[in-house]
Amino acid sequence: MMPFLDKLQLWADERPDDTAVVVGGKRLSWADLRDAATLRLGETAPTAVLAEPNSLDFVVDYTAAVAGERCCAVLDPLWPQAMIDEVTQRIGQTGPAAGRNPGAGDELTDGHPDSTFLIGLTSGTTSVPKAFTRSRRSWQVSFDASIEFFGLAPEDKTLAPGPLAASLNLYALSECLYAGAAFHTMETFDVGDAHAAISYDGVTRLVLVPTMLRLLSERGLTGGVDASGVRSIICAGSKLDARTLEAARRWAPNAAIFEYYGASELSFVSGTRLNAGEPLDAGGTGIGKPFPGVELRITDDDGVERPEGADGNICVCSGMVSNGYLWGDDGQALRCFDGWYTVGDQGYVDSGVLHILGRRSDMIITSGRNVYPHEVELALASVPGVSAAVAAGMPDEVRGQKVVAAIVPAYGSVTATQVKTGLDGLLAREKRPQRYFTLSELPVTDRGKVSRQLLLDWIENNDPRAKPLA
Repeated sequence: MMPFLDKLQLWADERPDDTAVVVGGKRLSWADLRDAATLRLGETAPTAVLAEPNSLDFVVDYTAAVAGERCCAVLDPLWPQAMIDEVTQRIGQTGPAAGRNPGAGDELTDGHPDSTFLIGLTSGTTSVPKAFTRSRRSWQVSFDASIEFFGLAPEDKTLAPGPLAASLNLYALSECLYAGAAFHTMETFDVGDAHAAISYDGVTRLVLVPTMLRLLSERGLTGGVDASGVRSIICAGSKLDARTLEAARRWAPNAAIFEYYGASELSFVSGTRLNAGEPLDAGGTGIGKPFPGVELRITDDDGVERPEGADGNICVCSGMVSNGYLWGDDGQALRCFDGWYTVGDQGYVDSGVLHILGRRSDMIITSGRNVYPHEVELALASVPGVSAAVAAGMPDEVRGQKVVAAIVPAYGSVTATQVKTGLDGLLAREKRPQRYFTLSELPVTDRGKVSRQLLLDWIENNDPRAKPLA
């Protein structure tokens, strides 16, 4: 049963009329999805490239595209057409099924566990993204681990309101198909539509990025949207800040809130669960203990293990790691030290808890000291009057780089002096920003992730969305 088609057949036999997938209010039962995907098999290539917005058609295409020994690549439909064309061409030339014909008459069943079923693509908007591959077995191991960790049950109704082209949401869809649980999404993200789904469709589980959670929580509180039926909230992409956590706890008081750290190439690494009613511990860098089936260690650049509390490369050993790259491997993106894999994210372990410092590529070197924007952002988000914060490094003739930070005020206005004073005891003096800006909105990508590069572009171009903080 790897990764989910044999399970889909089981649910279609046992519960044919139960809801499997809802997209923008349109529904497919388990039998509908099985039958539609089976019909689609005859026109599905050995390697299918999907670059489509959210729809029931996408779900059917994706389900057919991983049948038998087929392989599927999911591209962001918002990428420039030239990039979509180039990636499609490369996949046709180098993909696992290139030059192979699995046969048009295949049934809707899972292929061999060790066969490749998915080509993942790291997000990129300027250069061609890297492509890596996953085996069916790696996702089955991931499903078993995440279902155990998140407590996903067949009676759950999951809403993942983001684009299915993003790995967070594509995985949530696949995990629900494997678990026999209904999956809901929308054609495009809309706060009102998401609230309606939560209120009227009986959604019990949310899978989303922190920016979406904050919008849903704050507007839900203002509009009196009842989220008491939500039992679990799963967040990924960046660490939750104090204000988002507080709003989510007030809006969905019965929900356990999960945060996890992972990478596309590694799958799940570590996670933490905050039960309903548990006190908040916002502002720290901790992101929980290793996921089920994951071993964790911190190493230097030669793969030598670092002592407890010392920072270095976060390395994992698990059955969920990807096969490696089809193209784009520069020797640094996914490294292996004798069976231990790292994507270069930096962190340390304290009392079994993994603490994330950030990507090495994000690291700011100022006056010879290493500063991770993530640390600065977490500290700033804990300052009274600050709703959210983004930090980055700008070139500086004296220091090499200087730390700059931009904040979204929580209410009214806040001064640079108030922010600087608020950092006392939270952030070492040498890590503090040299310049502060105030933001009218967060610099986010179309996938809802905060972009430090976009912030630097705004500052450089005197964009009115980022103004110097007096």
